[in-house]
Amino acid sequence: MNDWYVYLIVFLSGGLICFLGQILIIKTKMTSARILVTFELFGVFLAAIGLYDPISSFCKAGINVPIIGFGASLANGAINAVKSKGILGIFTGGLEATAGGIAAAVFFAFIFGIIFRARTKKF
Repeated sequence: MNDWYVYLIVFLSGGLICFLGQILIIKTKMTSARILVTFELFGVFLAAIGLYDPISSFCKAGINVPIIGFGASLANGAINAVKSKGILGIFTGGLEATAGGIAAAVFFAFIFGIIFRARTKKF
């Protein structure tokens, strides 16, 4: 597969996800947080029914980078932990699989919180 073709697929699939998010913002009264959770649950759903991996192998970073990929990582971690540890893996597997990403998000949020001044958004 040519590099330009991979870039095009990544751009279009990631753009489609952003487009759907923008449509939800414009056409519904959903807040950004609810849209974020909806996309994350969509990733969990796709991973649970086994469709995330084939879509991910085609779309690559276009679906892996947005929050849908995080939801799928949570689901895959829980599924793998249940297979290896039993029922308690439901509670621990998702966090073990995504601990690095969560730690990085908290760290960088802290750093940027120190650097920049928070302001309330004016409407």
